[in-house]
Parts: sequence; structure tokens; C-alpha cells
Amino acid sequence: MPPVEPAPSTSLRVGLVGYGMAGRRIHAPLLARAGLTVAAVSTSDASRADQVRADLPEAGVVPDLEALLGIDGLDFVVLASPSGVHAEQAGRVIEAGLPLVVDKPLAVEASAALDVVDQAAHHGVPLTVFNNRRFDPELAALRAVRDGELVGEIWRAEYRWDRWRPVARQVWRDQTRASEGGGVLLDLQSHLVDQAVLLHGEVESVYAEVDSRTTVAEDDTFLACRHTSGVVSHIMSSAVNGAPGPRARVSGSAGAYVIGRQFDEVSSFTEFENDGDHVGWVVRGDEREPGPVVTGADQADFYRAVAAALAGADPQVTMPVDPRDAVHVLAVIDAARISARDRRVVDVVTPGQTP
Repeated sequence: MPPVEPAPSTSLRVGLVGYGMAGRRIHAPLLARAGLTVAAVSTSDASRADQVRADLPEAGVVPDLEALLGIDGLDFVVLASPSGVHAEQAGRVIEAGLPLVVDKPLAVEASAALDVVDQAAHHGVPLTVFNNRRFDPELAALRAVRDGELVGEIWRAEYRWDRWRPVARQVWRDQTRASEGGGVLLDLQSHLVDQAVLLHGEVESVYAEVDSRTTVAEDDTFLACRHTSGVVSHIMSSAVNGAPGPRARVSGSAGAYVIGRQFDEVSSFTEFENDGDHVGWVVRGDEREPGPVVTGADQADFYRAVAAALAGADPQVTMPVDPRDAVHVLAVIDAARISARDRRVVDVVTPGQTP
């Protein structure tokens, strides 16, 4: 990522929608680390309202989005609500004229996401999407491998997040249909597809295998994506894999690059764990050397970049994530659903793009 400009000296006041796992454990801490103030939180859950009062005693607590939008002095709103309501809630925030961060995914399918983007542009409301994984050291290392040609010409890339959850959790993401925002395609695969697109270009076609083994929506997925660069990426996300594979493996004409560490799980590829500031390993048969050194990667930089953008002359241009990127990611996921249903390769058509 480009260097992030420092946030303005005056802390921005943020309205946070939702205080579940995402709102409490991800957004609120990152906003605080970025030097921003959570001024108000909306939640209809009484126990979560109590958590807000305990965690953020200076923040107001309101029962719904409408009440949040009625609070004076908010500088922007963060949607950390369930995925199925993102598009509708985003529309209401845009109508209120407040800058907006929407946790990924922006909507449950690409055309609805484009409608949000177009509505924000029509009203001149700054909009971005919370792709926090763009600020991880792993992505910085993968960029360094690609740009430095450490494995030569890249032929194939594999990206995956595996978990072992043979019994479905009693949480909305596991108990909700895909059309309402549930499942790993809209959750983890949104991150992984976004990463693959950043590294290898937009996706032209996709073949997918999608299964719902323990949950209402899909919990076991595989996507084979052909990118505009010619690279083929294999993108896997599963909640029912008892033996996790590597976090990333990029193969090319001069070797391979492997990151062994998995997201919140123990990796089977312990010999390729990170070593200090070195991320991953470059492997050539029996030989291996440490991967790129990455320091300073911080997901709070996402919110520092939002604050810097809002202080600038043209906030939308300098937002950390172009929301049209999220439209393309959802177009890939839409095509993956068709591919899995029809058992065929499907061309990716991104709404809003000129053929």
C-alpha cells in the first residue's frame, strides 16, 4: 500500500452500526488505534448495549440506524452490521449525506453493490469498503515477491483460509442463507478474491466448487480464477478442513513462495512459518531462503487513510479502497455461484464496466 498520511490532529467522530464480533473486536479497536473517536453505536441487543457502555463509556448508545443518523456532529459512519443489510443501510446513510465505510461485502451480489456506488456518486457522498486485509504483512510480502520477480514469471497462485468447525456455530453467518449474507463466499472469499485481483489483475473467468456441509450457506469452497495477467489463482476457503494447507503458495519459472501461517488456526505447514520480520519462504526444490522483510503493516492504517481522505479536497479519490473494486469481487462471487450450480467455467461480467 502507498504510505498513509497522518490523520488530522482533530479526532473525527464516528458512528458505528453494530457491536457484534466485527464491531466490537475489529472496528472499534482499529478506530481507537487510528486516533478516531467512536461517538455513538447503534445496537438493538441489550447485552451488546451494555458492552458498549463498558468498553466505550463516552459513546452514546442508540437502538437503530435511524437514531444514529439523528445524532449531530458525526463525521462518518461505519457499517459493521450483518452483510445482508449492508446495501439497504448504506443507501440510508448516503441519503443522510454522511461519509460511509461499509464492512465487506458491500452487498450480497454485484448489481446491488453497483447501485450503492452509483447512489454515493450521485449524492457526492464519500464511500469506501473495509478491506482491512489489504493492510496485512502477508499482502505486502506477496507484492514484494511479485514486483521483485523472486519466483520469476508467476504461473499459478494459491490462496486459502482453512478452519476446522465440524459443528456449525449458532451465529448469523453460519445460520443465514447466502441471499441474506451468510456463508464463506461472502465472508473469507471476499478477502481472498480481493487479494488475488490486487496481485494479478481482474478475473476474466471462474470455475467453482461450492458446498454447504454443516451450515445453511456454503462452508467449503474452491475457486479457479483466470486473471487478465494470465495467472491462474486457486482460491480456497473452508470451515471443515481438518488439515489446513498453506496460507499462500505462488509458483513461477524460478521457484515458489510459500506462507505457512493460517488465519486464526494452526498451520500444517509449520516449516514455512514466518521468521521475525521475514514473511514466508522462497523455495526451489530442496533449497529455501527467507521471504521479504515486512515491517509496519497495520490494519489501523485503513482508518488513518479514511481520516486523511476526508480532510482532503477530493475525499473519494483518496479513499483507501475504491468501492468499484468491491463490485468486481462480487461479480466474481456471482459467477462462482453459477459455475458451481452448472458445473462449468463462467465468464465474469462486472456491472458498470464497459465490455
